[in-house]
Amino acid sequence: HEGRHFVHVRHAGLYFVATTTPDASPFTLVEFLNRLVTLLRDFCGPLSEKNVSLNFALIYELLDEMLDYGYVQTTAPEVLRNFMHTEPVATKPFSLLDLGSIGLFGAETQQSRVAPSSAASRPVLPPRGEQVGPSQCSHDPLFSAHVPFPQGTPMKVDVQGEIRLKCYLPSCVEMRIGLTEEFCVGKSELRGYGTAVRVDECAFHSSIKLDEFESGRVLKVTPSQGELTLMQYQLADDIPSPLPFRLFPTVPRGPGGLRQSLAPEPLISNSSQALNVRLQLPVPKGVSSLAQELSSPEQTAELQPGTKSIRWDIPRCQGGSQLSALFKLEVPGLTRASLLELGPANLAFELPAHTCSGLHVRFVRLPGPAGPPQRWVRYLTHSDSYVLRL
Repeated sequence: HEGRHFVHVRHAGLYFVATTTPDASPFTLVEFLNRLVTLLRDFCGPLSEKNVSLNFALIYELLDEMLDYGYVQTTAPEVLRNFMHTEPVATKPFSLLDLGSIGLFGAETQQSRVAPSSAASRPVLPPRGEQVGPSQCSHDPLFSAHVPFPQGTPMKVDVQGEIRLKCYLPSCVEMRIGLTEEFCVGKSELRGYGTAVRVDECAFHSSIKLDEFESGRVLKVTPSQGELTLMQYQLADDIPSPLPFRLFPTVPRGPGGLRQSLAPEPLISNSSQALNVRLQLPVPKGVSSLAQELSSPEQTAELQPGTKSIRWDIPRCQGGSQLSALFKLEVPGLTRASLLELGPANLAFELPAHTCSGLHVRFVRLPGPAGPPQRWVRYLTHSDSYVLRL
């Protein structure tokens, strides 16, 4: 526009935009914006509109040190930290430990072995001059799935996972991270007759040392303070664990309307919970009103006129529980063509302490000079595109 180019990336519902002249490389801009997002997480904590507003002065100071008349000077957190004077303002995070005695981070009864609820949302880099205290690190595997369903049968399943490391260590030491011993890449590496954890492809960060990977499935890395993606992998179709949700829909047709019944079934263990479950269902364009019957008072549903869809929100649901909803849709002039506009349903959810691939972290070992460092592992599965055809 008027000789200017606009490049943006989207993270956590926020848009990060850069403007430039036509001779600039768009790949460089995208890489800079992604690096900016990582630095904001390191200095300010989790990305949200509220957190950005509270830390506006810190973000402005950070950009002033990173850029000089539009030219990137540095994006190294260990360098930028020496010039930052504004302290971060941390928002109070949602505590998963308040959900009950369920071991969302891998422990069911010993809460002393579980990460504190603020661990994953605190800034990685402390203010300048502040001591970190005990060496700490957290490790977050994140998984996403793409599952179209025809009549409840999986048609295509994709799992894309990554292992992230958030390091709070005051000095660089070599860290050893042990993965599942039966972990293998591709079918050619399957050994023996036991149950193996297999992925189709995987890629490691350039700083990872793999000299012990073949023999013991151990990754060695010397991280600096901040966030680092250690490993990315992909698995298609052959998923070792059952899919998290299954849907049983019925659509009886009545005079002048539809009665849409939905019964999603969480296929997770009874000791686990699914959080922030949202089902989005497109409906015919001629829908004039909606009546609803939900299985729990904490659930909400509404008809969104802009997108012509029903949004059903479930804050949390226990494994093995029964979910159901009945939506009565008034559709004047309903025809067979209108029924084709119904669906497919799109399901979004988060599953703490759950992995679709079966890949786990056996240990995180750090050589500490004074006592063992604090360390914890957090597993979180979230849906990317979970489509269920009616």
